[in-house]
Order: sequence, then C-alpha cells, then structure tokens
Amino acid sequence: MSIYDALNKEQREAVFCTEGPLLMLAGAGTGKTRSLTHRIVYLIEEKGVNPWNILAITFTNKAADEMRERAASLVGPGSENLWISTFHATCSRILRRHADLLGYNRSFTIYDANDQKSLMKEVLKAMKIDTKQFPEKAVLSAISAAKDECRSPLDLRNDCGDNYRDIRISEIYEEYQKRLKENDAMDFDDLLVKTVELFQANPDILDYYQERFRYIMVDEYQDTNTVQFMLVKLLASKYRNLCVVGDDDQSIYRFRGANIFNILNFEKYFPDAHVIRLEQNYRSTQNILNAANGVIVNNKGRKEKKLWTENAPGELVHFKQYDSEYDEAEGVVSYINFLAMRGVPYEDMAILYRTNAQSRIFEEKLKQRAIPYAIVRGISFYDRKEIKDLMAYLKVVDNGNDDLAVKRIINVPKRGIGQTTVDRIQNYAILHQISFLEAVFRADSITELGRSASKIKKFGEMIRDFREYAMENDISELMLYILDVTGYKNELEMEGTDEARSRLEDIDELINDIVYFEENNEEPTLTDFLVEKDMYTLNAGIDNLEESSNKVLLMTLHNAKGLEFANVFLGGMEEGVFPGYGAMISGDESEIEEERRLCYVGITRAKERLYLSAARRRMQRGQAQYNRVSRFVDEIPEEYLDRAKKKTVQEKVEQTGSRSMAGAGSRNYSYGTRGKKPYSLDDYKVKPLSSLDYGVGDRVKHIKFGEGTVVDIVHGGKDFEVSVDFDRVGRKKMFASFAKLKKVK
Repeated sequence: MSIYDALNKEQREAVFCTEGPLLMLAGAGTGKTRSLTHRIVYLIEEKGVNPWNILAITFTNKAADEMRERAASLVGPGSENLWISTFHATCSRILRRHADLLGYNRSFTIYDANDQKSLMKEVLKAMKIDTKQFPEKAVLSAISAAKDECRSPLDLRNDCGDNYRDIRISEIYEEYQKRLKENDAMDFDDLLVKTVELFQANPDILDYYQERFRYIMVDEYQDTNTVQFMLVKLLASKYRNLCVVGDDDQSIYRFRGANIFNILNFEKYFPDAHVIRLEQNYRSTQNILNAANGVIVNNKGRKEKKLWTENAPGELVHFKQYDSEYDEAEGVVSYINFLAMRGVPYEDMAILYRTNAQSRIFEEKLKQRAIPYAIVRGISFYDRKEIKDLMAYLKVVDNGNDDLAVKRIINVPKRGIGQTTVDRIQNYAILHQISFLEAVFRADSITELGRSASKIKKFGEMIRDFREYAMENDISELMLYILDVTGYKNELEMEGTDEARSRLEDIDELINDIVYFEENNEEPTLTDFLVEKDMYTLNAGIDNLEESSNKVLLMTLHNAKGLEFANVFLGGMEEGVFPGYGAMISGDESEIEEERRLCYVGITRAKERLYLSAARRRMQRGQAQYNRVSRFVDEIPEEYLDRAKKKTVQEKVEQTGSRSMAGAGSRNYSYGTRGKKPYSLDDYKVKPLSSLDYGVGDRVKHIKFGEGTVVDIVHGGKDFEVSVDFDRVGRKKMFASFAKLKKVK
C-alpha cells in the first residue's frame, strides 16, 4: 500500500501537482501539513528531485521542526539536505554567506528587541528629539511597518507630504539604519529586507539560489507581508515551481503587517497557477463546520470554499446570553466544572476571548472553584506589568511600609530617578531604621542625593497628594486620579503600538474590577480591595507550582490559531467587544472582515462542542454598557444554533415592547434579534436613561447599601450620575442604570 493512498482526492492532487505555480487553499483542519510533507516525499522519491533543490518556508520554528521531522521519517537518508526553516532563518543563512556584498561582515550582529530599543534611545538623544512626542516603541513600530512594506527611509520621506510627524520618523529611520550599519548589525526586519536588496543588486547571487531552490513551498501564505512576497517571487521567478499553502479565511495578522492580497491575488501574479481546495475537515463535527461556514460566507474579500467532514453531526453550537460579564464567567466556569465531573479532562477545555483584558473575570471564577488553569502565550491578569505598576501605586497609598512597591513606582513612568539614587535612599533608610518611603519623605536630609533630591521630593509630595485624595474619594476615582497625575495612561496612548493598546485595555479592565468591588461591598475600602486581590495573586503563584498539564487553557483568539480542543468556550460575543468597537467605527469594511475571520478561527478550534456566550451588561471603562449580541452569532444559521430557551424577566419585557433595561425610551429594542434591523453604532453605545422616577431629596433603596437620601443628580453624556447619602455606609456616587435605585414610597 502506497503512503499516498491514505490521502483524499484533493490532497493527492496537490501532492502530484509539482510543476508550475500551485495555490493550495487549505481550510482549517484539512491536513495541510500532511499534504506538504507528502509532496516533499513525492518530489524526492517519485520525481527524483535532489533534496538540495527543495526549500520549504514556515512561520514558526515549531512548524519547521514538525515538518522536518515528518519529512525525515518518510524520506530517511538525504532529508538533512532539505531547507525547511522560517523566513528569518532562511534569510540569515543566505546573508551569512553574502553580507559582504552589502557592506557588512559575514559575522554581522543580529539585534533583538532590547538591542533595538537601546539603539533607538541613542538615536533620539543624538537628534534631540522629545521621547514624549516620539516614544521609542512607537518609532520602532513605525520603522518595522515600513520594512514590512520594503520601504526605505527615502521612500517613507517621499510619501510624507507636509506631515511633520511622518517627516521626523523618516529622518529617525535614516539615522537608525545608519547606526545599525556602523555597528555592523541588522535587526530582524533587516534580515528579509537586506536579502531582497542582495538579490536585486546581484543577479548572479539570485541566479545561484534560483538554481539551488527549484522547488519552493511556503506555508501559512495568508500571513505573508510585502517583503516576504517579494522574496518568494524573486526566488521562484526562474523555474516557477512555487507551491503556496494557506487559508484566506484565517488571515488574522494584519496588525503585524500581513497582506491578505498576497493570497487573494496569487492567480493575478501567476496567471497559469493551478488552484486546489482542501475542504474536507478532519477535526470538527459537521454542526461546528456549518456554523463556521455560515459566518465566513458573509466576507466579500475571500476565495470560495466550504468545509465539510465525514465526522458525526455532533451537538448544536450552544449560545447563552447572561445578564453581566460576571454571570457569563460564572456560567462558563460552572459548565466546565460540570464537564469535569462527567470525566472530561481539564486540558480538553479552552476559554477563548478577543482581548487579553477579558481573562481577568474568568481567572477569578476559576480560582474560586479551585479549577487549575494556564494562560497560553500570555500572562495572568494581575501579573501583567501595567497592573502590577498600578497596584503598587495603590499599595503605597494604602501602606507605605511596602518598600518593594515604592521602589517599583519611584521611576514609573520615568522621572529621571536612577538606581544609584534608589540605593542612596535605601542606605539612609537602613541607617535610620525607617521605611524606604519615610526616607523619601526626608529627601532634604539625605545629602548624598545632591541634585536628585528635588526629584525625590516631588515624588514624595505626589504620594502625599494621592493619600489625601484617597481620604475623600472612592478607589475608582483615586485610580483615575493616579493615571492622570502620573501621566501613565497618556504615555501608553502616545506610544500607539498594539502592545500599548493591549495594556490600555488591561487598565480599563482594572478600573472595571474596582468599580465592581465598590458596587458589591457595603463599605469598600482600599485595604479590603488590596487584600482581596492579594489572595488571587497568591493562589496564582501556588497554581504555577503544579506540574500537572491537566489545566483549562485560557487564550486570546490570535493565540489560539493552530490549536484545537474538544470543548471550546468563546466569550464576549457582543457588538463592541467582538467585533471590537474600533473596527465598528473605522468605516473600513475590511476591519470587520478581519474580525469575522478571527471568529471563524475561534469556531474552528472546536472539535466536539462549541459554547458561545455574551453579556447584556458589561463594565467598560468603569461604566455599565449595554451591548447587542454579536452579529457573528446572528450569522450562524438558526438550525445549527442552540440558544438557551429560558428567558429572563428582562427578555420578556423587551419582547413586549416595553422600555428596555438600558432605558431606550419608547424604542422597541431587543438584543440579538435576527433580521430585525441592521447593526449600527447606536446599538453599541450606552443607552442613557431618559428619566428617573426619583429626584434630589427623595428617599431611595439600594440592594447592597440599603436606604438613603438623594443629594445630587448630574446628567452625563451616557448616564445619570447619582449621589446618595446612605444611612449605614455614608455618601456614594454611582451611575443610575447600574445602581438600580428604587424610590421609597
């Protein structure tokens, strides 16, 4: 029996099609790696191609190792001559042989992220550029984006027009490249750019590698950027035996520079290309695939394909809408617990979400039930730098004896306080047997500080100011005040990178957590909040000591790509969360299509069961927000979707046409109703209460705080802000839609 007999018809066709350009459209779970490795074997064993003449390019070292191992097991001796590696490894290997032709030593240095940052600091300092206006990370991100498009500093300058910021970035880019060259160094992006430059400037070198690599295969082609496309096109232009494998429906890395048009326009660049569609899925049930097909078919920018399977139909896709994000997390974790009691291993269950910030509530609920979990390719919420920084500020305000917390924030954000200054303060504290913070307050007495004393005094005054503010205001207001005074949030906003945006989302989620704590505790104190969160972080540390791999996995949808799980829980299926608000307001349909592809990736991670969930009310930036069910849920054909049959009182009210809990007035508004009206931004925005049935001076009752008297009402942009003097807990300020105050008759 031949090894090719185990392949399906389309897979065999792809394996045997060896001459000329080939586009293998491989849907999720259709066996693309298997097809690629068998194609390599066929070229060597049946076509007599020397392994030396085959180049296979992947995106990750893991994928390269897997393909290399599979090929070796099938080919045997000779497989070591195959070039199977990542784009960067391939280019590095080429440049090590020919870098001298570009004016570099062959032993040039490759700069990592830290090296790049250090060099950029030098560049900005030498050019006397304000790093607050041009943060290092933001500039490096802009330069990286230019290199992805194979644009030189001159190219960037020519496209700037009169835009001052773009002009300055092009000048920085030029100086940065100059210094890299002087240091005989390249960054990771340069490995690709310089290889393209090498081939363009040296036709003989290009010809050598064209002869060397007569058969070229590229995996995950939908994720390639412009410079990667140029590299592949140059190498394949002589023999044109180029096989690219990918799925345009899984193109989700535009923010990293990926250009979906590389795969969509493949036949334009190679008019004689053969196109083979791998549509038979070996991973999921048919109902899960039907749901995925129902969603992705709504994208216009795609190549037609439809996944199917010989697997059983399986369960319908489950969907439930909860009252709040806390109810959602509780419901998901309860079901995980239920499945575990039925014998399902934890490792067969995964919780997926759109943004890192969404992990917090799921983490808390899992901890409460003592369910082991792990964050995949990410960090637990309270271990993230920005959260640890801000929690340190709160700890210093609450208790100045935590020396580590003070040291963590003394120069965060940067205020020119170096380690030498910190050491001098520490020595003074030890000598006088006082806390580090108390030593900060005595900066005038530490003669060794010299000119740094003024900076330390300013820091100490800021901490005193925060403490005074905390005495008169809620924890959430204190947090907002800290963010404003320190400039912590502004610094991230100025940075403008994807990493910075993710950190800003985490900060917003921290504020949500604080507001929730305030609303659900009779006497919410800063000390109690910190004690509660310390318990979570302590438990997390204990969990990490466990060696067992039997854990529920939590991850973003981007990190889930390439993985599969028997049971998948996909949360936050709401307009404004998924798809994200930014995509909705962009006015660019391609951004919505990218979000839809991301949803498609999430759905196709599930093998046996898929659970979708949403929240009617979600805290966002410390405010209660009322969101429609995601359009992606409504795009799943009804016959493949099991919606929770039990209706809440709220749903019943909405269906009668009465005023919704969001207070939409006379509008008959229902969440997630199929085919009633098109989606719009108005459906996402907070629905302000049109009126209140109580006023200043009225007696009201709160479910937690009891009875009190309304002392002030302010109509904000999205809600009424109500101040109440409660009989038991004193004055509280809250949003009317969230507080649900009842007038005492």
